[in-house]
Amino acid sequence: MRTNIIRIGNSQGIRIPKILLEQSHLGTEVELEVEDEKIVIRSASRPRQGWGDKFRLMAESGDDRIDEDLSGQTEWDKDEWEW
Repeated sequence: MRTNIIRIGNSQGIRIPKILLEQSHLGTEVELEVEDEKIVIRSASRPRQGWGDKFRLMAESGDDRIDEDLSGQTEWDKDEWEW
């Protein structure tokens, strides 16, 4: 499919046809990258996606406790840190 580059304010852009957006499942936020002289558009990554489920599983397995072995404390930890 061909399209034209258009002026958008001080930038330039393209209009992406609805059918291509539907087929690609892109959301409203995307990442752009240049690879081998091509512009690649992909869905924006969500680095914290799934954290809620992971934390819940940690709590269920009892793996969400603070390590209370304080033998590795430094002087700064003992004197400066407020618990």
